[in-house]
Parts: sequence; C-alpha cells; structure tokens
Amino acid sequence: MSNKKIKACALHVAPIYMDKTASIAKVVSLISQAAVESIDLVAFPEVFVPGFPYFTNCYAPNATTVALYAAQSVVVPDDLVDVQVACATSKVVVVLGISERMRGGHTLFNSIVTIDADGTILGVHRKVQPTWAERLVWGQGSGYTLKTYEPKGTGYRIGGLACWEHTMNGARQALIDQGQHIHVGCWPALDTLDGFENVACTQIEALMKTHALTAQVFVLCPSSYVDETCLQWMEKNLGPQDKVKPGGGWTAIIHPFCTFVAGPYMSDFDLLVVGEIDLGQLDLVKTYVDGAGHYKRPEVFRLDVDTTQRWKDEPDIVGPISLNKP
Repeated sequence: MSNKKIKACALHVAPIYMDKTASIAKVVSLISQAAVESIDLVAFPEVFVPGFPYFTNCYAPNATTVALYAAQSVVVPDDLVDVQVACATSKVVVVLGISERMRGGHTLFNSIVTIDADGTILGVHRKVQPTWAERLVWGQGSGYTLKTYEPKGTGYRIGGLACWEHTMNGARQALIDQGQHIHVGCWPALDTLDGFENVACTQIEALMKTHALTAQVFVLCPSSYVDETCLQWMEKNLGPQDKVKPGGGWTAIIHPFCTFVAGPYMSDFDLLVVGEIDLGQLDLVKTYVDGAGHYKRPEVFRLDVDTTQRWKDEPDIVGPISLNKP
C-alpha cells in the first residue's frame, strides 16, 4: 500500500428532522466546512436525510407516518445534485447515509451513497436486512449493492454498512474480499432508545473494532444524536412519548489494530471528528493478518454471495452516475 495519508472526518451531527430540503442544505454546508479544514473524506451518519425513524420505537405502527417519511426520503440521483456539486466544488469524497425512495416508486431503503470528489456517485448500498421495527419502513437490499468503490486517484477502496448490518459476518466478509481499505459504519443515536441506554455504545465500539481488526481496515464511525427538531416533530405529529431521549451517538475513527485515531465522541451538539489515516500502515498490519489473503484459508472456508439483481432499478443506482449540473 502507498504511504498516502488522508485527512478523514466522521461526523457527529443531527439532521433537520423530517425535512429533506433543509437536511440536504446542511450536508452541503458541512462539506464546505470540511473543505475549509482541508479534509479529504467525510462520512455522514445513518439515514442523515431525513433522519432516523425513531417513531417506529415509540408509537404503534402507523402507515400515515411512514408515508410522511417516504415523502421526505431521497430519490437517487435527482435529490442529490446539490450534494454532488458540493463534492466537486470542494474536492471532497463523501459517504452519506440516506433513507432512499425508489425512483418512480414507493419502496424505501436504508442506503449509503458514496460520492467521488468530482461529484460522481460511485454507487449506493442498500442495507440488506432492516432491524426489528425498521422493517415497517424499509425494504431489504440485495447482494447486488454490496460493493466497495475506489475514488479516482486515491489508491484505496471504500465501502460501508449500516448499524446492526455489521452483525452479519457474511456482509462484512463480502467487503473484505473486495480489498477494502477504509470502512464506514453508519449509526443513529442507538443509545437514546429505551432499553439500550447502557449497552448501545459498547455494542457499537465492539462491532467497529471487530471489523477494523478482522478486515484490517481503518473504520470511520459517524453517528447522529437526537435533537429538539426530532423530539418536537414526534410530539407535534404523533403525541407525547418517553421511549427516545435527547442526545446520544458514538463517533470515532479507528485504526486496524483497534486504537483510536480520533474520538470516541458522545454529545448533543455537532462536531467534526477528524483524524489522519496513514494507508502505509496497512502494510505492517497485513503482514500479521490479511483477511483477503494469507489469513483467509479459502480451501477451508468459502463465502458465497448472491450478487444477482433483485430490484428493477439496481443497475441505475449502483453507479457510476456522473454529475449533470442544472
């Protein structure tokens, strides 16, 4: 691996809840802020636009609420032109968590969009298994979108997974087998949920460090926190609740040997968690263990990933999608 060093940022930020337009404007602003600080790579939390559907954990199932959420979900690439322009203008690679709405349809996915520094959408990953109450909102992604990407001229491959998708060892190994160097693990404020207050951050740290070591990758772990725009929207539209608290989130950048490059950070205000990723350090790490090479034992273990197209629009969203300026 080259001795290239990357200034990377895992964002600890809250969206403008249930407001796609305002949240995308905040994405653009944060990209511009990152450029001022000479940051090369920015990772956003899970479904930053339009925010995590905490209401599924607070209230009885309600199709009307899901329809409201769908209306604020992101159509790729139509709704992301401003973000693409911001990436191209600022020369920043961005990994962005969105609730994606199928173009011309009504099915939603928990998705991660990777955008190159020239504004090209390299691809979209759709979470293959929504967790628990999330299944009231999102469909299941397929192995077709389980990919890593190489931003132009960077020399590294990057891929991401969302939340408890990291418990699926097959999904992680699929990225490892593609020669992943940098991983983005996108999370919501899991520790604000009733019953998870004392365990969520421990779980997140364990899963992120597990992938860092077993994949021998640098891990960016961006997360959101619950702010007043979220709590007020739920109370105004759905009524009082006591299942989700303000604050939360666990944000860090982790070395392949599980030390912290930056963070961890936990608080109720926005912060850019910034650290230097030295790709040259992967040479030493992989001398000890290489999950895609000498430590894989392919004659003993075999992973079969079904990458067959399952959804009609998958070829359209698994890039590249060039920037078409308005």
